[in-house]
Amino acid sequence: MSNNTDIQLSGPFKATDGAGRAHDAKAIRIFDEGYGAIDVYVDFAGSVSGLHKDKSLIDAVVAQLRTVGYKGPALTAGDPVLQEGKLLVLEAPDEFNTFAAGKGWKDLAEEFGDE
Repeated sequence: MSNNTDIQLSGPFKATDGAGRAHDAKAIRIFDEGYGAIDVYVDFAGSVSGLHKDKSLIDAVVAQLRTVGYKGPALTAGDPVLQEGKLLVLEAPDEFNTFAAGKGWKDLAEEFGDE
């Protein structure tokens, strides 16, 4: 989590899943560079295995992002291959890019233009 290529968007918060279980999230982060599509990484103190499609858990993450200024559409479940025991990976919509850029994210695709 403390990688120098990460941008931390949020610190600790509580998130409740669809079964009503509370989970302690340690941080929401993104990588500082990308090619248009942004994966959002949510680090948890305990296991969230099998919960990457849990709507309530995803909604709790989106609600936390809204407290730090995100105003766009909801995020969606990320690629199942990217999920880990204490890590939830969500896929951000294109509208997230503006928010991320305001936090220091750089879209590498822009450097190459629309050629």
